[in-house]
Amino acid sequence: MRTIRFYQDTDKQELIKIIRLNIPNYFDTSEEEEFVEYLEQKKEDYFVIEDKITNQIIGCGGINYFFDEPIPLARISWDIIHPNFQEQGVGKELLLYRINYIKSKEINFIVVRTSQLVYKFYQKVGFELEKIEKDFWAKGFDLYQMKMNL
Repeated sequence: MRTIRFYQDTDKQELIKIIRLNIPNYFDTSEEEEFVEYLEQKKEDYFVIEDKITNQIIGCGGINYFFDEPIPLARISWDIIHPNFQEQGVGKELLLYRINYIKSKEINFIVVRTSQLVYKFYQKVGFELEKIEKDFWAKGFDLYQMKMNL
């Protein structure tokens, strides 16, 4: 059993631990500082997913909105799942929760900017690849920009 709730500032240290557990497999070391900056200054709707039995945070992910674009869009941001809970449906549950949340807004499509390491995860849920940019996030971490129409 898992619970999804809004991020609270008191969650920050636990989320930093989770991103560190995902370096270097899914994130470059330089991205930790960017993640902290995101949490402190750039997050809009950000969620954590907890294991109900242990009350442990096992993942997180956000949404940023771009209502001023010619076609309003939302961007899925900073999806991070604790390595002990990967491949168990946690990421999918959190992603589908946010997609449904976005559907309640006046949004026409969702963008996710990810890497070559996990883009297939988003593809399975219905995102389509738009562009690739080599070494975008850091050396060896390419940008895979994907889109889903609502």
